[in-house]
Amino acid sequence: MFPTPRQDLRPNTAEFERLPFIKATGFREYDARWLYPEEINLLGLEAVGLGLATLMHQRGVPVRLVVGHDYRSYSAAVKAALTTGLLAGGAEVHDIGLALSPMAYFAQFALDVEGVAMVTASHNDNGWTGIKMGMERPLTFAPDDMTALKDIVLNGAFSPRNEAGRYVFVPDLPERYMADLLARPKLKRRLKVVVSCGNGTAGAFAPHVLSGLGATVIPLNCDLDYTFPAHNPNPEDLAMLNATRDAVLAHGADVGLVFDGDGDRCGVVDNEGEAIFADKVGVMLARDIAAQNKNALFIADVKSTGLFLTDPVLKEHGATTKFWKTGHSYIKRYSHETGALVGFEKSGHFFFNPPLGRGYDDGLVAAFAVLDMLDRNPGKSLADLKRALPRTWQSPTMSPHCDDEVKYEVVDRVVKHFEKVAANGGTLAGQAIRELITVNGIRIVLDDGTWGLVRASSNKPELVVVVESPTSEANMRAIFAEIDAELAKQPEVGAYNQKI
Repeated sequence: MFPTPRQDLRPNTAEFERLPFIKATGFREYDARWLYPEEINLLGLEAVGLGLATLMHQRGVPVRLVVGHDYRSYSAAVKAALTTGLLAGGAEVHDIGLALSPMAYFAQFALDVEGVAMVTASHNDNGWTGIKMGMERPLTFAPDDMTALKDIVLNGAFSPRNEAGRYVFVPDLPERYMADLLARPKLKRRLKVVVSCGNGTAGAFAPHVLSGLGATVIPLNCDLDYTFPAHNPNPEDLAMLNATRDAVLAHGADVGLVFDGDGDRCGVVDNEGEAIFADKVGVMLARDIAAQNKNALFIADVKSTGLFLTDPVLKEHGATTKFWKTGHSYIKRYSHETGALVGFEKSGHFFFNPPLGRGYDDGLVAAFAVLDMLDRNPGKSLADLKRALPRTWQSPTMSPHCDDEVKYEVVDRVVKHFEKVAANGGTLAGQAIRELITVNGIRIVLDDGTWGLVRASSNKPELVVVVESPTSEANMRAIFAEIDAELAKQPEVGAYNQKI
């Protein structure tokens, strides 16, 4: 019988080498993230694999999974340990090797396999590892799935199988994935594209695919290097965006496409070198897609711009948008359940449902949508299309530190504070409160449409703060000052990653 994992072991000890160790906070809302090996060891990863196989048996799902890994120094070892646990649970494991997360999701369809366990820490700093899991394509884990897995693993409630598992290595999946993406017409416009990968895994695939589409590719930090010498591969990271801006301007490119570490997100820098926040890109794409699909339904997360509700072009085409919880698993699932054509998340996870895609987040599919939009607008630049949007003043995503153990409690306190202000008829930033949206943290909407959001990060020890105003920069800064003042009263809240 596999031993119950411990949470009190220390690295570089004999017990750490012979017993499974897992920090409980690594089981997050819908995927798993740990510092390796400080928060999980290889035996702990075996326990996660055995627990995942156990959960699939309990749910009556055929225990067949795709596994892949991103390009970090330890990811192959993490995947091997995870695979050992899956095999001990009687799983049939299809190993696709080095992969992007959307490549693993594609493999579920291509190989007719129900489950996925993709080893990746995405855009997290080097030293992190993680697993994106699912049991029903194209969906990944919901919170109840993650809670069930956590309970099985931490309580040692495993059910190892007497029958042997089965291991299958799939050597040609990357070629099949790229061929599937390119089974479509090439671009009509000869677009010059900076492809920025931050030395992450997308560098092995994105330049080839975009060249195959007909773009003239200028690669930027596309050599794989798990030390991430230039900057983290994160489309929301200012260092990555600034490096992409410089390359776009130096080469006179039409667009810069910025991919995260596991290739499921694509950031955008326009031809004038300005980064366009992903939610604004979403509105631009929604305009383009709505023109061809009347009365389309879109989903956006609560961090996203209010233009999804107020944009006159979307209204003209009969498009509607619903806000939902932030998080790639939430938006993916809600888009699937509602039959939305596309789901947009401010962090850059976009979900194109049939007939536009298979419903999972793929940065290359999003990149194709951006290039197709340009293709359908000859004579217009990306900056022109951006300027056609109504003006708003919007902050980047700001993330003050807050430990995983307390971040939800802190957000609850903040929610209660602003609910009390609203209930007593109070004002914020000199305005009345028009609406409070509490589906995920709190989104405070003022009379003129200015809004501010506070929520707990789903995958890091941080809070998330975003503010926007359709009327002025001063009003944007005013609502941030109100939120920041309340957060300053919470002793658990630390420094911001960036701040307006």
